[in-house]
Amino acid sequence: MLAGFDYATGDAMVIMDADLQDPPSLVPEMIKYWEEGYDDVYALRKDRGKESWLRKKLSLAFYDILQRSTRIEVLPNVGDFRLLDRSCIEALKKLRESERYTKGMFCWIGFRKKEIKFDRGNRAAGNSSWNFLSLFGLAIEGITSFTTVPLRFATIMGAIVSVTSFIYIMYIIFKVFLWGEPVQGYPSMMCVILFLGGVQLLSLGIIGEYLSRVFSESKNRPTYIARDYNGERIY
Repeated sequence: MLAGFDYATGDAMVIMDADLQDPPSLVPEMIKYWEEGYDDVYALRKDRGKESWLRKKLSLAFYDILQRSTRIEVLPNVGDFRLLDRSCIEALKKLRESERYTKGMFCWIGFRKKEIKFDRGNRAAGNSSWNFLSLFGLAIEGITSFTTVPLRFATIMGAIVSVTSFIYIMYIIFKVFLWGEPVQGYPSMMCVILFLGGVQLLSLGIIGEYLSRVFSESKNRPTYIARDYNGERIY
């Protein structure tokens, strides 16, 4: 998609899936709104086509979590099917990161937007390569690309655990010195150790997700390599 942005020469471009779930019949309507002055004419799915009930619910839940945690408005049930004006294309060309959650990028750049509602059909042929694991990875990418709330969550969780642990320690001390009760042994100790270990691993995992993206971006590798363009050899 980024290669398309870089090499497209027209005043506008249309992005759509190749599996015919995005109906080409909407393109004339998109062009009509573009001629009226809209910069980003996007297609809003009224129906998601042939998808399982669980997949639909998880998708909507992801959009809800992302919307609540980020400062930009991320449009639910909106994919890449849209018409973009040259001004939008030039703005997107400046976003060169390799971890590209395009649905968030389209919202982040702003510009004058217009929605078109449509019923998404089923795939014309073949099966989708997006399984639940792939979609979960995409959700993690979207969250880590447009919000730092998970890092703040780890900080708050650490603070809550620290305060709770301090209160529990003071309770044990007072119980031993004032009432002479013995300190509970192995079971309570293991519960505390396992709980703290789980919180630490969760926090490290969240930090690791962000560090992995910093690591990828720090390499400064090109997002794509085009061998030739319109028959002319580039590499």
